Amino acid sequence: MSVRLRILVLGLAAVAMAAAGSPAQHPAAGRETAFVGACYCKAGATLQCTANLTERECRRRCDEALCDDWFWKERLPCWNWGYGG
Repeated sequence: MSVRLRILVLGLAAVAMAAAGSPAQHPAAGRETAFVGACYCKAGATLQCTANLTERECRRRCDEALCDDWFWKERLPCWNWGYGG
């Protein structure tokens, strides 16, 4: 193989590896990146919010707390104050 051909092959290999990305850029299998948000749990007449939970953590927390209903707001803080009216 000539020197130019070797350089071309090595250059293409380097570009292919860079395009594929390093393992640090991609989460491990089963560890998807998840957003955190506000988790609202309604039990009886009360509505409580817990901040900075993923949807999975919110679902688990509400199941453990025996909530009647729950919902999760992605990337939003808890809204624990009134409208002032």
